[in-house]
Amino acid sequence: MGGEDEIVRIARRLDKMVAKKNAEGAMDLLKELKSMPMTLDLLQSTRIGMSVNALRKQSTDEEVISLAKSLIKSWKKLLDASEEKNEEKKKSLSLPTSSSKETGNSRDQSSNKRQEPPKTPTTPKITTFPPAPITCDAVRNKCREMLTAALQADDDYIAIGADCEHIAAQIEECIYQDVKNTDMKYKNRVRSRISNLKDSKNPELKKNVLCGAITPEQIAVMTSEEMASNELKEIRKAMTKEAIREHQMAKTGGTQTDLFTCGKCKKKNCTYTQVQTRSSDEPMTTFVVCNECGNRWKFC
Repeated sequence: MGGEDEIVRIARRLDKMVAKKNAEGAMDLLKELKSMPMTLDLLQSTRIGMSVNALRKQSTDEEVISLAKSLIKSWKKLLDASEEKNEEKKKSLSLPTSSSKETGNSRDQSSNKRQEPPKTPTTPKITTFPPAPITCDAVRNKCREMLTAALQADDDYIAIGADCEHIAAQIEECIYQDVKNTDMKYKNRVRSRISNLKDSKNPELKKNVLCGAITPEQIAVMTSEEMASNELKEIRKAMTKEAIREHQMAKTGGTQTDLFTCGKCKKKNCTYTQVQTRSSDEPMTTFVVCNECGNRWKFC
């Protein structure tokens, strides 16, 4: 546990450097990481890959960037080696062993009856999501490739240990099953997922998809509002509140006048309200609503 605790300590210090935009001492921490024995389990439990990658993107020091890239590259080999090992294990489990054949033959000879060798499981482990069906459709395969590239941006998947191709295939399959064809609606749905997954201002979406907090079935049907970053959601929420406030002020405390002409219906039957929305030395904001068509506008 000592090694894991040390890596967590370094990750926290790197995160603080990124938050404060001050990478002083980062080189020493990266060298310390390079000297430590690293395993795939440590990468996944400490998420050190994300911390190093965040430092790499923010730093302007070429030595820091170079060493960070070197570490991420070496850690990626651990993930690749693990995937190759799983593939080999899957292949070996799908074939009957020689010992099982010999056992079967001895039983045949003793009973003079032909018996089939016991079946060997073909699936080495239960995955989070079932494998997506293979498709020969060029459009669908291209969409899967683009979704994979979006998930692999910034190397976050290395620290999480996610299979981006598998997840991308699942997302595409869910979109296709929902739309039922590869028309413009399908393509726009895929483009929307790619755009949001690659959004540097919304890294949490991709991390949640990679770690399974958001399933392929969920992201396949999420709206733009649901995929938006927390910051953008707050901005939209504030805009909605402002619109409601304008509407309520114009309706409840307004003064009827014929001084304003509606830009839509050209009528002069309006109600207006003036409110000090800025500092006291700034002019008041006038909110106007047309009593004929309901059109609303404001000016200072």
